[in-house]
Amino acid sequence: MAYRTHHCGELRIADQGKEVELSGWVAKNRDFGGLTFIDLRDRYGITQLSFNDTVNPELLNSARGLGREFVIQVKGIVKERESKNKNIPTGEIELEVTELHVLNAAATPPFTIDNDTDGGEELRMQYRYLDIRREPVKNKLILRHQLAQKIRNYLSDAEFIEVETPVLIKSTPEGARDFVVPSRMNQGQFYALPQSPQTFKQLLMVAGMDKYFQIVKCFRDEDLRADRQPEFTQIDCEMSFVERDDVLNVFEGMVKAILKDVKGADLGQFPRITYADAMYHYGNDKPDTRFEMQFNYLKGGRNGDDLVSGQGFGIFDSAPAVIALNIKRGATRTRKEIDKLTDWVKRPQVGAKGLIYCRLGAEGAHKSSVDKFYGQDKLNEWAKFCDAEEGDLIVVISGDLIPAQTQMSALRLKLGEEEGLRDPSIFKPLWVVDFPLLEWDEEHKRYHAMHHPFTSPLAEDMELLKSDLSKVRANAYDMVINGVELGGGSIRIHDKALQSSMFDALGFTSAEAEAQFGFLMNAFKYGAPPHGGIAFGFDRMCALIGGTDSIRDYIAFPKNNMGRDVMIDAPSKVDVDQLNELGLKLK
Repeated sequence: MAYRTHHCGELRIADQGKEVELSGWVAKNRDFGGLTFIDLRDRYGITQLSFNDTVNPELLNSARGLGREFVIQVKGIVKERESKNKNIPTGEIELEVTELHVLNAAATPPFTIDNDTDGGEELRMQYRYLDIRREPVKNKLILRHQLAQKIRNYLSDAEFIEVETPVLIKSTPEGARDFVVPSRMNQGQFYALPQSPQTFKQLLMVAGMDKYFQIVKCFRDEDLRADRQPEFTQIDCEMSFVERDDVLNVFEGMVKAILKDVKGADLGQFPRITYADAMYHYGNDKPDTRFEMQFNYLKGGRNGDDLVSGQGFGIFDSAPAVIALNIKRGATRTRKEIDKLTDWVKRPQVGAKGLIYCRLGAEGAHKSSVDKFYGQDKLNEWAKFCDAEEGDLIVVISGDLIPAQTQMSALRLKLGEEEGLRDPSIFKPLWVVDFPLLEWDEEHKRYHAMHHPFTSPLAEDMELLKSDLSKVRANAYDMVINGVELGGGSIRIHDKALQSSMFDALGFTSAEAEAQFGFLMNAFKYGAPPHGGIAFGFDRMCALIGGTDSIRDYIAFPKNNMGRDVMIDAPSKVDVDQLNELGLKLK
């Protein structure tokens, strides 16, 4: 190549004596009088350059004037280093420079471009092109690239065809808010950016494409957090002539192969758990099963047990559900630490009214926060029911069933974190199946599709569509790893009459269904095969495999928590003439 014969992570002791050319950025400049060392960085690594006044005094003076992030080209001889650096692959050699060319001077960067930077997140996002030079961010983008290639290879080998679907589509009322795009040629009408390619991949099945995939950009105008961005990437997949197990087997195989290849993890067979069991045992439809700590229902459980009522403690007497967790060896927690947990669950984000505890000593020597109401015999019953023993700590939340489950789920995850039970190097997968097909919207007094309106009910629940919509289960499934919903999908409705019944259940009039989804219903008239699919959150997959919670570092140019790109200052106002062309007027 014109500017280099090697890259900065390539040279080894076997290259000693070679004359080479390198190009890159000045990472560090260390001046020792008659000797100057420069760390030269590119995407591949770092090579130490040496400048000596006995070799070339003018070159040494030029090297001393190089600032951080100057772009330079050098020629020199590969030498063995006297002081070797075992922390980098090129640490046994250095380049004794014989020629130096400054390709571009650089201003002093606003933060240190190093693994341990002094730049805050917002500042680094503003100068993202500099942040990407840092090894932690660069390596995350490289991991993303590697995963994308492995996914494409796996699915291509399995005879899937990658098809691009439109980005300017029709807005639909289901799901999250759409980003809308005004049409200049059809004023007063709008495109929407796709929340997913759902209807298009179903149309591809009608078209006979059989096995489709796409690594595709999707858009949702919703509130943000660490694992959400307004634009994100899905691995979108669909298959024809399949039942649920066919889909699960293919994509379980894909994820197992990727994790084996990238992390050396052997996941084995993925367990399956129903949505009802996930909520009952973990209070969560994406349970983290790296640790046990399942719920114990002192009251309100499936078996009708009640170990708390009738003892004069009104809070438990009036509560429909009383749920306990056993923290193994947790009795060493001080009262101050337990009070901190109590304050934590009482925060608005969790919403519990309080936290009861029972510290287990030897039998007959238990200590609880409700000793006034529950004697040692009762506390022994709690301990036996929760499979707790001396040295354990039982914590209890009460209230209405669903809120209590949700609150205890949040506490369970916090305790798992505090107890060191959520090791990111361990991967515990499972499938969650048999979700409710519909969920009731109390505000609008109607049902919404829990996934989307094209999800098929389970065959054994079809009759319930006519009698009790609340009990209909979906032929849907989520892949969960370490408490992260990695992907979700379903077997689709492929029968026009059943799809019409689904629209009826969702409260669509015939005219509304035709206006929104007439194109799909029309396609079904021409022979839609049985089909199903799944979509994975690719950004989440990258973060999970990379061992972090936030997806931002795996996206080259992410948005902040307000949905802004602070680097290019978007969104921004547009010229009035542009608005006029679109037929839009500002109020």
